[in-house]
Amino acid sequence: MSKENNKLGMGLGALLGPSNTNKASVNKIDISKISPNKQQPRKNFDEKEVQELSSSIKNQGLIQPIIVRDTGNDNYEIIAGERRWRACQLAGLHSVDCVVLEASEDKVFELALIENVQREDLNVVEEAKAYKKLIETNNIKTEELSKKLGKSTSHISNLIRILELDEEIQNMIISKKISMGHARALIGVPDAVAKAKEIIARKLSVRDVEKSTSKYKQNRKKLTQKDPNILDLEKELSDKIGLKTSIHFNENGSSGSLTLFYSDLNQLDDVMKRLKK
Repeated sequence: MSKENNKLGMGLGALLGPSNTNKASVNKIDISKISPNKQQPRKNFDEKEVQELSSSIKNQGLIQPIIVRDTGNDNYEIIAGERRWRACQLAGLHSVDCVVLEASEDKVFELALIENVQREDLNVVEEAKAYKKLIETNNIKTEELSKKLGKSTSHISNLIRILELDEEIQNMIISKKISMGHARALIGVPDAVAKAKEIIARKLSVRDVEKSTSKYKQNRKKLTQKDPNILDLEKELSDKIGLKTSIHFNENGSSGSLTLFYSDLNQLDDVMKRLKK
């Protein structure tokens, strides 16, 4: 594997950070020793775009190196640049310029997401799934992810919410049969799939859908809003028991459930001792 001290592109600089960019060097690596990232957020690659990039690489060469990590035995996994790698294969290249980074699997996923988001290569569903995975895997809040990726918290939250929709509707979003505005209006609506098909068939505007679903959402909001008397009762119980409480009435209003929340086993043990007195 030979080394060349080439200047790295702007996209790579944004991904690695200025300090790491200055230290990084480009290596020629056998293309057969490189494999795609199993955690790549992007699942769909436009064949026409890959073909066009391949033609460009044949004529101009690979302008920006592929970022990889060493997985041992002289093999490498792509962190960022799978589309370029596919295009290089199509162009018949035997070796490609790469930057080798040390990175954990979680970091690999994060870097791959950052590159795709910066390039706007992900469809909205892929982007939403990637955000959700990062939040769950790293146990971080939306605000923290927002700062890390340079995206607003509302953008991230709104995208993640579309994952509540049926997969059939998500595919309609990917294929651009319905817009994100349509999708947001369908969240939490019964028979949302049928409504989505109606949107396509009747070419309904987002405003039309919002009007038709607003009555249901208002009724649902009323059902989920608690009576002030219930809130007072919950507070009274919480003060006496020493735990946060939640009272839920069934639809008939004559029965329901009482839920107690404890932060650790010691707190639960203290409450049990008090109840036994």
